[in-house]
Amino acid sequence: MTTFLLWVLLLVVCWPLALLALVVWPFVWLLSLPFRLVGITFSALFAFLRALLFLPARVLGGGRRPATA
Repeated sequence: MTTFLLWVLLLVVCWPLALLALVVWPFVWLLSLPFRLVGITFSALFAFLRALLFLPARVLGGGRRPATA
């Protein structure tokens, strides 16, 4: 909603720039899509490596405190 209100403000102040932004935005989104996919892939890779490295500690029960009476 904030983005829309900012665009309307830009439309009032400088309508050619607002229309240019409206036309160019889909191309910017398409160009940024591969970078977002790479980011998602690296995030998943790091989560997998973290789980793999902490697996022995989880199997041996590391981090669990004994129950107190």
